[in-house]
Amino acid sequence: MPRLIFLGPPGAGKGTQAERLAAIYHTPKISTGDLLRAEVKAQTPLGCQAKVYMDAGELVPDEVLIGMVKGQLQQSPEQGWILDGFPRTLAQAEALEELLQELGQDYDYVLNLEVPDEVVVARLLARGKEQGRSDDADRSVILKRLEVYRQQTAPLIDFYEAKGRLQRVNGNQPMESVQEHLQALLEGFRRTA
Repeated sequence: MPRLIFLGPPGAGKGTQAERLAAIYHTPKISTGDLLRAEVKAQTPLGCQAKVYMDAGELVPDEVLIGMVKGQLQQSPEQGWILDGFPRTLAQAEALEELLQELGQDYDYVLNLEVPDEVVVARLLARGKEQGRSDDADRSVILKRLEVYRQQTAPLIDFYEAKGRLQRVNGNQPMESVQEHLQALLEGFRRTA
């Protein structure tokens, strides 16, 4: 079963593609965003704390996310997993490397969905209207999220590229085309593994 990490700016389609691949390969999708939104919706202490960061377009502290991810990775490692929204910082990536080593797991690919900023903004504004997500409804918050992405998450591209695990994917095309490209990558990996 595949073990994948999705990277890319907010609105690149990481969640959509991760969900599609999870269904195809019967692999759990671990989305820190979904986990956090569930906590916010339930108004748990963690959710209330996270909401402050999320509404400001900032990243939730590492220790909170790492603990959540560890719990998810331990549940059924033989099924593989698809990480969506984690890691987002170099510190998180390094912590994930240590965590995977501790758990005796590894990842196959890091899939970086590349989408231009103007497309990201348009997608997120549309998603904000459609889904009522406060973090997608305000252009200034979206621009802040893109800035945070460039500062904190984009360096992961070099980190994973140096490890020889990064696959760049054009996310600025129809969802089906992106999915076909991702499936072809995974099928190629399975044949060579």
